[in-house]
Amino acid sequence: MTQRFTFILFFFSILPAVYGQSATFLTYNIRYDTPNDSADAWPERRDFLAGQLRFHKPDVFGIQEGLRRQVEYLQQELPDYKHVGVGRDDGREAGEYSALFYRADRFRALESGTFWLSETPDKVSKGWDAALPRICTWALLEDSAAGSRMWVFNTHFDHIGKAARKASAALILQKISEKNTTGDPVVLMGDFNAEPEEEPIAVLQTTLNEARDASREPPFGPEGTFNGFKFREPVNRRIDYIFVSPGQHVLQYAVLSDSRNCHYPSDHLPVLVRVE
Repeated sequence: MTQRFTFILFFFSILPAVYGQSATFLTYNIRYDTPNDSADAWPERRDFLAGQLRFHKPDVFGIQEGLRRQVEYLQQELPDYKHVGVGRDDGREAGEYSALFYRADRFRALESGTFWLSETPDKVSKGWDAALPRICTWALLEDSAAGSRMWVFNTHFDHIGKAARKASAALILQKISEKNTTGDPVVLMGDFNAEPEEEPIAVLQTTLNEARDASREPPFGPEGTFNGFKFREPVNRRIDYIFVSPGQHVLQYAVLSDSRNCHYPSDHLPVLVRVE
């Protein structure tokens, strides 16, 4: 009986190693800080948005549309995280960020950077038929819990340029291929300003798996992700995604529709996935 009990304890002790470690990833367009949003302006919702992130505790999350002051606020309110990223207007602090935050007790950024979604990705630029400069921020994270590395990319596609969105998808796949020469796991997240049946999503799915489709458990929450601050209307438009490289298992997928006093914390709902 003693030997059998010892074996059972040993078996359960090695389960994490056998089945791998899981991590949670979240993508969130937090809506840039503008007084034009009146009752939904950043000062009215920022504490709830930060609290939402503290409650769900993603291991890694990417934001879109955050201005420098918004990035600094989130860093202040979420001291357990570190972040990487730059403003898209000057490659330093001006304009919107696509910042990546990661739990400092689990991850270490071995490399990080930002490229522009354009024909000249290594310098501040606007590409193809885009209305605005667009960027992708990336990091190579060392995961102390899993004893492995992963590449994480966070982006925000143009809202006007149809050609720009398709070309941006192809450029990101090219950059992933160039950087990930050792076949490490890859996670791509962001606001792609494209619905599931549109070309940019099809381009990305030639190489990556879309988390909602790949989830082992049924997707949880609304089908859409863009709410436009319209609390009393259905959320049907899905333009925010998380993609993973083949070989990773998406255990759960959710769109989080948390609200306070009939107000959402942003005009987008965050997407949260658990990946093994």
